[in-house]
Amino acid sequence: MKLIQIAGLLFIAFSSLFALGENKKVEVGSVVGDFILKDLDGKVFKLSDLKGKIIVLEWTNPNCPFVQRVYKEKIMTSLQKEFAQKGVVWVIINSTNPKHRDYREANELKKIYSEWGATYTAYLLDPDGKVGKMFDAKTTPHMFVIDKDGKLVYAGAIDDDPRGEKKERVNYVRNALNELLAGKAISVPVTKPYGCSVKYAE
Repeated sequence: MKLIQIAGLLFIAFSSLFALGENKKVEVGSVVGDFILKDLDGKVFKLSDLKGKIIVLEWTNPNCPFVQRVYKEKIMTSLQKEFAQKGVVWVIINSTNPKHRDYREANELKKIYSEWGATYTAYLLDPDGKVGKMFDAKTTPHMFVIDKDGKLVYAGAIDDDPRGEKKERVNYVRNALNELLAGKAISVPVTKPYGCSVKYAE
């Protein structure tokens, strides 16, 4: 009887630890845990396959006016192209709930982002929102930068111009990537993201 009780207590303890690990959010300065998602072609993508690379994660939703603006004004596309040429891996993630009116099928997403001139290594679908919640992605766009050691070194907005009114704006992501490539510490590791809320499943 005692052995059964002990086994039961151990099971509860391990279950609790697993649940805590599952719900743990990635913080700036910590190593990012592995995740697996499928891309627009249905191919499996593993973050761990990009070990040793600088990675940008861009949360998106093409129905969001903020996303539309940063693409149509080429703020996002110029950044993607600039750093693709420098070997940075760019990953777009869409965590829109399939039941939400903003949800778009893979073929439509391909067409939209092709027309916008997007440059990316992978466009991933996160319909259950697990990866989005792992990073605590709040808005579209919401940007994250991971260094070669797998640490999250930047989280926040693409720039300091939420309304798109500034003639001269500070592009936080460009600055962070240039500092990384130069072997420097990130001077501004966290900023407040702006945009539409991520349309997670309830």
